[in-house]
Amino acid sequence: MSDKEITVITDQNALNAFCEQLKTSRVVFVDTEFHRESTYWPTLCLIQAAGDDVEGIIDPMVEGIDLSPFLDIMSDPDIGKVFHAARQDMEIFARLIGTPPAPIFDTQIAAMALGLGDSISYDNLISQLTGKQVDKSSQFTDWTRRPLSQKQLHYALGDVTHLRAAYAKMAETLDEKERWSWIEEDHLALSAPELYLARPENAWKRMKLRRHRKDYLAVLKSVAVWREALAQELNRPRSRVLKDDAVQEIADQRPRDANGLDRLRSLPKGFGKSRHGSGLLEAINNALDDPDAYAPDVEKPKHRGPTPAGAADLLRVLLKQICDDENVTPRLIANSADLERIASGDGDSTAVMSGWRYDLFGKHAENLLHGKLAVTFNNGQIEMFNTEGLPHIEPRNS
Repeated sequence: MSDKEITVITDQNALNAFCEQLKTSRVVFVDTEFHRESTYWPTLCLIQAAGDDVEGIIDPMVEGIDLSPFLDIMSDPDIGKVFHAARQDMEIFARLIGTPPAPIFDTQIAAMALGLGDSISYDNLISQLTGKQVDKSSQFTDWTRRPLSQKQLHYALGDVTHLRAAYAKMAETLDEKERWSWIEEDHLALSAPELYLARPENAWKRMKLRRHRKDYLAVLKSVAVWREALAQELNRPRSRVLKDDAVQEIADQRPRDANGLDRLRSLPKGFGKSRHGSGLLEAINNALDDPDAYAPDVEKPKHRGPTPAGAADLLRVLLKQICDDENVTPRLIANSADLERIASGDGDSTAVMSGWRYDLFGKHAENLLHGKLAVTFNNGQIEMFNTEGLPHIEPRNS
């Protein structure tokens, strides 16, 4: 592979021929190179794809090239699409196609089901599964520049040819361990269309809510919506329009005029009188004039009873031991918030308490909290045993 010269697909006839070959494969392996440091929307620079016996690189930046033949493959429900850390690639294709590709297989998700690590990097995954070392010297390439060197192209194409080899091993192991169902839910969630809808009216949901006062919520939502819409219009990162700290300070202080904006520490001086200042002030004042119309309906955090001391820590020990025994990454089963909720008796709505996660961990967590299961050490090893039938020991008074 490293000695063979790579020719990038830059004309329509070559793209059509490549896609005709590619669509005969049951599964295709896909990666993209993009640039978004200075834009809201990612700029697609390269598409790398491989099938059973074919691989190639498409240059989507060529003027006039029609990506429809490749996008048809990405939207074909009978062809599986394999990515590594798929979220950003999915975002790109969801925007191009109008809906995210499906069905998909994310090797980073599958790695957790096989005990290979949480959020494992691509090069570590390839090293563990194939023994090959990925040359990372081209990873910080500016992919918008042309021409690209053969070294850069070999690096880019390796992202799908190595992926093809890794997937074969992962699929075989998932078959052996009967764990395909363990990753199905996460893959379906990653293919959900609503995940990729960049609607300004939903922008407030990514903000941390510091208050539950209606005027605070109204201004926070209104300003977040204004910022998101402007960032999309200008194709500029939202943080370059207004930083999160500025949105929070505006919602806290609720200034009504340019002078009020200029008193805020998180905004540049003179922002209120800048070309976007009037739009920001309009968003603030509209929210303050009618907070009922602008404030989102947000439930206050439920007050939970006191969590038994050490319960969550015991659950972490139990989770780690079960995951070590089964060779699965703990985060695929439960996160810290799940464990805290289970420990406080509010875990029924978590994913842990249904399906395969319940069979693997949830039922044992219940037994531990109800005193039917104990965790102990024996010769430096953690052991679990059933306590039913053992005499009850009252705690000693201090």
